[in-house]
Amino acid sequence: MAPVRMIGTAVHRILLAFPTALFPAALVTDIAYLRTAEMQWTNFSAWLIVGGLVFCGAVLAWSLIDLLLGLRVDRSRGRLIYPGLLAILFVLGLLNAFKHSQDAWSSVGAFGLILSILSALVVLVAAFIAYSGVLNREIAR
Repeated sequence: MAPVRMIGTAVHRILLAFPTALFPAALVTDIAYLRTAEMQWTNFSAWLIVGGLVFCGAVLAWSLIDLLLGLRVDRSRGRLIYPGLLAILFVLGLLNAFKHSQDAWSSVGAFGLILSILSALVVLVAAFIAYSGVLNREIAR
């Protein structure tokens, strides 16, 4: 059972690498648009956000399945933090995708930039939790 668990964790971390890179990259392209007013930057942002959402959905589904399978063993509330962060990230990313689907002149205003900043921060916190094993009891002992 341990080798399967190890492979599952590795795949999960590989999938998490994509939103970890894509959401902060969308923030960078939003800032580039605000500095240059080149509309192509908003297109880049929109596609980066959609890519981040696709992989975030996969990681969220994976973590929910892992949470449900692990509830029989461990009932601590700390296990809910990581899937909760991923759910918040998915909602923020979805709102950000809807905001970026508007025309280029209004897609990256204050609200779009705030959504991009929040998405980038939440994905970095979730990645820190996943990669560092902060909530993993085996490492904490």
